[in-house]
Amino acid sequence: MTPGRIIFLNGTSSSGKSSIARELLGLLDGVHSHLSVDAFNAMRAQRELSPEEFGAALRRTRLGFHRSVAAMAEVGNDLVVDHVLSEPWRLTDCLTVLRTEDVLFVGVHCPLPELERRERARGDRETGLAALQYDLVHAHGDYDLECDTSTASPRECAERIRDFLPHRPAPTAFSRLRARYAIEG
Repeated sequence: MTPGRIIFLNGTSSSGKSSIARELLGLLDGVHSHLSVDAFNAMRAQRELSPEEFGAALRRTRLGFHRSVAAMAEVGNDLVVDHVLSEPWRLTDCLTVLRTEDVLFVGVHCPLPELERRERARGDRETGLAALQYDLVHAHGDYDLECDTSTASPRECAERIRDFLPHRPAPTAFSRLRARYAIEG
């Protein structure tokens, strides 16, 4: 069975990842599924937890999300993944469990003032979340492709990603990052 390809969108909260993913589903040939870290968070019971309990539950949710992405791709599903790699272990775990040569790693950028404006307008995010994540999500500094949702619409970003797919680099950013972090594959 041929493994599925993964378009992996990484950016802060409110950067436009989910909007790009929805556009990609309508633009890409074949059948693609959108797997969102937010959807996995929504599956968890929403009750009051101590900071320690919440941290442990969040970590387990992220670990399960990464393995679910890997399992879906392993059986041939093409995926559009949106995630927030705001802690280094999240990236290294993805580099460990995903077939790096099958991942197109896309950085989704947006200036902080616009992120904060979007966050206020949405009203469904903790205020300051985007600012907290801003310097962390792109700290690894290596992507196959990058887009800025303050200068391009979600549709334009999705078209750019679609048009880039036939020209994916070898090695991919995920492969380069796996080598940089000395992760066995």
